[in-house]
Amino acid sequence: MTQEPLPFDHRPDPVLGAALRRALDAEGEAAFLARLLARVDDVRVAATWDAVLARWARLGVVAAVVVAVAAGYFVGRATAASTRQTVAEALLAPRSQAPVVEVVLASVLGN
Repeated sequence: MTQEPLPFDHRPDPVLGAALRRALDAEGEAAFLARLLARVDDVRVAATWDAVLARWARLGVVAAVVVAVAAGYFVGRATAASTRQTVAEALLAPRSQAPVVEVVLASVLGN
């Protein structure tokens, strides 16, 4: 499934061009350039790599804690719900119920 690229329009954008002309005519080229460069510096300071990573780290720690708690809950439920004995436990554990053959033999001999 490939998407065809959008066609490139080589003509100037009339709406954007008109907005830029109004901004340049209203305050002059020097004032417009100074305002534009001031905004660029603000954006550059706010989006440094360490600030972005610090913002991600807080979310990452919260997500890791949530995943760890959920995994512990589900693993605990799964192990608590399984009541099946292992082979070693079945062989080594004392019998809680008399075998059927002994019950039948005792009932025949006793009567």
